Amino acid sequence: MGWPLAVSAGLMDKSPLALFRALGALAAGHLLATLLVLLPFAFLLVLAEWQRSIQIGASLLVIGFGVYRLIERRHPRALARIPPTQLALWSFAVAIAHGAALMLVPIYLGLCKAFELDAGHEAAGALMQANLGMAVLVSLVHVAAMVGAGGCLAWLVYRHLGLRFVSRSWFNLDAVWAISLVLVGAVALAFNLAASR
Repeated sequence: MGWPLAVSAGLMDKSPLALFRALGALAAGHLLATLLVLLPFAFLLVLAEWQRSIQIGASLLVIGFGVYRLIERRHPRALARIPPTQLALWSFAVAIAHGAALMLVPIYLGLCKAFELDAGHEAAGALMQANLGMAVLVSLVHVAAMVGAGGCLAWLVYRHLGLRFVSRSWFNLDAVWAISLVLVGAVALAFNLAASR
């Protein structure tokens, strides 16, 4: 339905080039909309087809990153101070990198139905599968709980304990995190190799 807009662009600029530029923009928008709808489903099919290979590759990647974090102990200095204007972008990037929402995808898609679930996972699955609004509500409650707990800790340290307390009592979780990555990756790799036999 966009072709009249291309005609209009050509007539207004009195140039066939403007018509073709408008057609290119219309094609790009249509392609983007189509891909936005189709790619997630195509991606899920690829995931299902290559599931074992992806799981083994992910296990090796997690092990490798854990070993790297054990060797390279320094925390990136750039992460020590994030400008306030970039905190939302930083939070988004870290949540994606840590897989915050990815943990909920198997429950949301009903992939855990074959296994015995505890009451908490069953309740989460029932809530998220109710409808899109409920999935959004679950996400909002999760974010509110995370910000509430983190906010209380941040206020307590800022208002009462101070920077001296943080520098003296800081427990470096990087090594613990790195070891847990190696262990989780090794367990996942062992399960996937055993299942492929």
